[in-house]
Amino acid sequence: MYATMKFPAVFRALLVCLSGLGLLQAGPVRKGAVEAELVPAVASVQPGRPFDVALRLAHDPHWHTYWVNAGTGYPTTVKWTLPPGWQAGEIRWPVPRALTDAKGAITGNGYDGEVLLLVTLSPPAGLQAGGNVTLRADVAWLMCREVCMPGEAALDLTLSVDNGPPAPDPRWGARLAAALGQLPQPPDGWQFAAARTAPEVTLTARPPDGTTFGAGDFHFFSDDGLVAFDRPQTVAVQGGTFVFTLPVDAAGPKDSQRLTGVLALGKGDVPGIRVDVPLGAAAALQDSKFQTPNSKSVSGLAGTLALAFVGGLILNLMPCVFPVLGIKILGFVNQAGADRRKVTLHGLVFVLGVLVSFWLLSGALLVLRAGGAQLGWGFQLQEPGFVFALAAFMLVFALNLSGLFEFGLSVMGVGAGLQSRSGYTGSFFTGVLATVVATPCSAPFLAPALGAALALPAAASLAVFTAIALGLSVPYLLLSIFPAAVKLLPRPGEWMETFKQLMAFPLYATVGFLAWVLAGQTKDDDTGLLKIFFGLVLVAMSAWVYGRWAQHAGSAARRRLGRAFAAVLIAAGLAVGYPARPSAGLVWERWSPETVRQLRSQGKTLFVDFTARWCATCQSNKALVFSSQRVRAALKQKGVVLLEADWTSRDPQITEALASFNRSAVPLDLIYFPGGSDPVVLPGLLTPEIVCAALKQAAD
Repeated sequence: MYATMKFPAVFRALLVCLSGLGLLQAGPVRKGAVEAELVPAVASVQPGRPFDVALRLAHDPHWHTYWVNAGTGYPTTVKWTLPPGWQAGEIRWPVPRALTDAKGAITGNGYDGEVLLLVTLSPPAGLQAGGNVTLRADVAWLMCREVCMPGEAALDLTLSVDNGPPAPDPRWGARLAAALGQLPQPPDGWQFAAARTAPEVTLTARPPDGTTFGAGDFHFFSDDGLVAFDRPQTVAVQGGTFVFTLPVDAAGPKDSQRLTGVLALGKGDVPGIRVDVPLGAAAALQDSKFQTPNSKSVSGLAGTLALAFVGGLILNLMPCVFPVLGIKILGFVNQAGADRRKVTLHGLVFVLGVLVSFWLLSGALLVLRAGGAQLGWGFQLQEPGFVFALAAFMLVFALNLSGLFEFGLSVMGVGAGLQSRSGYTGSFFTGVLATVVATPCSAPFLAPALGAALALPAAASLAVFTAIALGLSVPYLLLSIFPAAVKLLPRPGEWMETFKQLMAFPLYATVGFLAWVLAGQTKDDDTGLLKIFFGLVLVAMSAWVYGRWAQHAGSAARRRLGRAFAAVLIAAGLAVGYPARPSAGLVWERWSPETVRQLRSQGKTLFVDFTARWCATCQSNKALVFSSQRVRAALKQKGVVLLEADWTSRDPQITEALASFNRSAVPLDLIYFPGGSDPVVLPGLLTPEIVCAALKQAAD
């Protein structure tokens, strides 16, 4: 009788012990270089009480799997099959690390060694105690070393159900509790602010008081791929504040309103901090000297105005401003010895152009801010079309200074007063041009002032912008107030033509800088940058035609014809080079023999393009064929995987592959159909009809 009464309790205790020893759990499953299993945090399940389970992945040495934003590859997934009434949460990812290859290049974000991916499971409140419950999950991952292989496993975990107090699993409870400490922690005590420009995101972070870090202790991992995973991140230290420059991935989301991810910490008890902040107008943190909109501190505003003035003054030394200001100095030189009153008025009008431009631009920012838009200073350079137009304008300006043609600046709408007797309109628009190219140059003193200005009330904000404008134009304001200083300038002479031509080279450098910006903005358009350069060549040719046949020499008919031809060329250049927003659709993956074998084993249809940037026929195929909506629709309909073998630089694997098809040059285009042994070899010069007809073979 005693034994009969006590048996259920003893039996339940035995079940708990067996569960704790893993005797009710399925063993680990090994696939390739990874061992996978489900492990529990608790020894038994209680009705209605959530508990943690982890997917344990143990990697062989030098192998890894991937985080939620893998970079390359794809993240581990868990698909649960649970009894009725059960619910499963999302994977809670530990802080990842940047995965590198043998050369030290970053290849992705993920984990090696052993990792525990925690998931919270919630049983129903009506779960019956006294039995067992089996939890099943289909798990998939990508394991990589020099090569990558997919892995998958069907895992299950059996736990007992009772009404007793929860107890940790004897084997895994402490391990899973420690794994909680490896998760990104809330930003308690941290202050973050973020802003986005076209090529980068600026993240400003201030640790809690009493904590110390070095610039090398951080790495930011982006949740949504906004930040490029494989490009270097820079960190600047400003007192106790860290300013991160994070490169934007051209393939990342274009409309992100928030910066989300994990800031990994290289030392301390906390492995990483969760970051989730809006992408605001500026990444400057509020400081004691930058008062909030409700503050009445006059000293705080005075400090902001001082920093704004100094920042504007420093702008005169920025590479993007120097060419324009050099032209202004050239105007003073040209007018040396003329009426000092006119020289003074030109300087004052230039200052007025800067002030009015800053007021208009800052007013537009404030209006957009009031409407909820998230814009940063220098936002005009986020538009590729504006950048291209500015590059074309600077190129024509530089060619004019180089003597390719004699074209009055008044025709271009700016700088007319620099070389005429009464062209105050030109001086005004030279100030406008200085503002247009100066605003993206947020010098060290200027960035916090702009951040504060965009958080202040409208009147105070306009005062800050006015201080920046005065700082930018103060050298010319002083020349206007003290016209005797103009006497220090040299007298006119033959040297002026040499000086004029010399001033063209900073403008050429500016064109190069703008082309570099465009390269980053058109990365996802394979031929976009090439079209931009061709467009600039046509613009330069237009300037040459104008100087050759549209100047004062020759008959009136010849000049009219020259101007018409120049107008056609510059219109063609702008049309050819104007950056188009790349349309979504074709995504090319990197070719390798292993990738071809892997995808063919999965029954995929493959289109392989052996190409090179220096191959004109290859670029013609891309422009004429792969932009065709018919071709895109056919590729999408048949689920074709596109692989690009880029032979722009030497690649022994590509050379060997070409030789296997008796080719020693590109282009070479192949289509692999499921079940076929040999690929279909396409002609060198493609048309949409040829590609569509070849793809149709898959259905025949």
